[in-house]
Amino acid sequence: MSAVEPLVLVINPGSTSTRIALYRGESRVAEEELAHPPEVLDESADLWKQLEPRSAAVKDFLERTGVEADSLDAVVGRGGLLRPVAGGTYEISESMLEDARVGLQGVHASNLGCALAAAVARPEGIPAYVVDPVSVDESEELAGYSGLAGIRRRPLSHALSVHACARRFASEAGRTVEEVNVVVAHLGGGISVCPVRGGRIVDANNAVSEGPFSPQRSGGLPVQELLAFVFENGYSRRDVEEMTVRQGGLLSYLGTSDAREVEERIAHGDDRARVVYQAMAYQVAKEIGAMATVLAGRIDAIVLTGGLARSRLLVDWIVQRVEFIAPVRVMETEEMSALAAGALRVIRDETQALQY
Repeated sequence: MSAVEPLVLVINPGSTSTRIALYRGESRVAEEELAHPPEVLDESADLWKQLEPRSAAVKDFLERTGVEADSLDAVVGRGGLLRPVAGGTYEISESMLEDARVGLQGVHASNLGCALAAAVARPEGIPAYVVDPVSVDESEELAGYSGLAGIRRRPLSHALSVHACARRFASEAGRTVEEVNVVVAHLGGGISVCPVRGGRIVDANNAVSEGPFSPQRSGGLPVQELLAFVFENGYSRRDVEEMTVRQGGLLSYLGTSDAREVEERIAHGDDRARVVYQAMAYQVAKEIGAMATVLAGRIDAIVLTGGLARSRLLVDWIVQRVEFIAPVRVMETEEMSALAAGALRVIRDETQALQY
């Protein structure tokens, strides 16, 4: 490690763009969100065909900022739908790259994070990491039971955000993360509600198929009614995935997934928008209450984070229902900073990099 603060490159691929940032220690010194043309993002094509053009965009970013790749202390990418792992900072390995390539737990742009980081780091012999991938599974044994033998609950959550909030709360309370119990609700395009005990996410709703509905996702649905709906209408698996993952939630009810538009409608007297938006808050509160039982009610705080936590209306409705359980905190979390922090903990020997 250099005498000055470490220089870390962070790469976060999303469905339509790639966010890239440089950190000197905790200070962000440059950042861009690079939008990609439609031909790069063709969903009908193999996701891995996006690797080369996205990698070229990352290298162009480094050139524009005047940074040589060999001057970096580490490169960190967003962790995707990998095999179930404990939280932490992982060295990027061939097995990780292969699992990301085949879509072990699903196909998502975040799967490219490890490959993009490796593409920059490996030619220079620089460490490459992912931090708290989406597939983090620290659940206790009882949490894995679904109610039907042969189906195990899969806790796909916003683990990066959840762990970052737990660490921040503990730090601000003057304690270690192992000493606090919190329920963290990440409110975004998908919604994760996670009880964190001793620094581990001991349960979580699957943000794709369980829990509260969100701007685009249906959340948990009544099984018998769903089966009837599917078979009576002759829907395919692809149809159902589209409806429940990309066309559900607010979009299904109101024709928009933009919470700002929903709030504007409410402000202009749209009672339908108010009821639907309030129902989402209601479901979030219910899930927080359920996860509070996992911690047996011994909770230091409830933390609300994610883009929707900026909605005062939504937050107020949630707080009204859950503040009897524990004090409620609203925290801004930023994925890029959380990714950089994970790499810095390893560089500074505060923790060891984990093997995938």
